[in-house]
Amino acid sequence: MMYKLKKMNTENYFIKIFKILSFVTLFGFLLYGCNGKLPGADARKFPADPELRVKKNLEEGRGFRLNDAFKSGPKAGVFEFASSNELWRASLDVIDFMPLASVNYSGGIIITDWYSNEQSQNESIKITIRFLTNEIRSDALNIKVFTRKCKDSLINCKYIESNKSLVAELKKEILRRATKFQLEDKEKKNKKK
Repeated sequence: MMYKLKKMNTENYFIKIFKILSFVTLFGFLLYGCNGKLPGADARKFPADPELRVKKNLEEGRGFRLNDAFKSGPKAGVFEFASSNELWRASLDVIDFMPLASVNYSGGIIITDWYSNEQSQNESIKITIRFLTNEIRSDALNIKVFTRKCKDSLINCKYIESNKSLVAELKKEILRRATKFQLEDKEKKNKKK
């Protein structure tokens, strides 16, 4: 009987030791994953006053206040959609005569379908517009124009990337309209104030 009791105590002892070693090992891996630093911020970089910390976090987009969700007024319900991006609106406005194959605002790309006018049925174009930034500047857009020339109505077709003059003309028109939209938006905001 005494032997069984000693055996149970040793088994419990080894189980406790195993649990402790497992915990220490897991904690070591977690600490190693943090490069030896425990998570948290440097207290010197944040103000001591809680109101100022909350204000700073809200400005940086790190949190929200419940009473802001229930407020009504000019701030409530303001969302940033594609309609607020002047480059996006201008691009869609310039190519509005063409059928669209794919439009992805979050991915920043517009792809048109093949378009041909009534005069030349065997020749069609396809435009791809990639947005590299939301700022209105000449390097904000990557425009590619592809031409498809077919001999026998969609048989024996050749696909080539089109001339640079059409790309430059499209880019110029999109930037011009985007600037116009931006000025109109500024005027609307100034009228509201």
